[in-house]
Amino acid sequence: MYFYFVFLGSSGQVTITQTPGSQSVVPGQTVSIKCKVNPSPGNCFQWYLQKQGDAPKLLITCGSSRQSGVPDRFSGSGSGSDFTLTISGVQAEDAAAYYCQSLHSINSQWVFTQ
Repeated sequence: MYFYFVFLGSSGQVTITQTPGSQSVVPGQTVSIKCKVNPSPGNCFQWYLQKQGDAPKLLITCGSSRQSGVPDRFSGSGSGSDFTLTISGVQAEDAAAYYCQSLHSINSQWVFTQ
């Protein structure tokens, strides 16, 4: 499986850095994807998964709340400027692009990594 996470986004005074850029894993491993946001969005932070040819799917909102229907192997954590998406016991079907997104009061706009 190959996971793609290569994203750096910015909008005005907001910068989001997502790491690692990409990662090759085998089923059963635990995968962590991190986003660092400057300035801090508080807890207005979301994670998305996107498979080729599909629209992005919301996984985690408010930093740690899993959306209905999202398997419990997906979890979100963090606050302030640093957020982490963890996939415990990754499965082949989890291979996708993963995006982080934040809302900032300085411009009342969502900033989505590109």
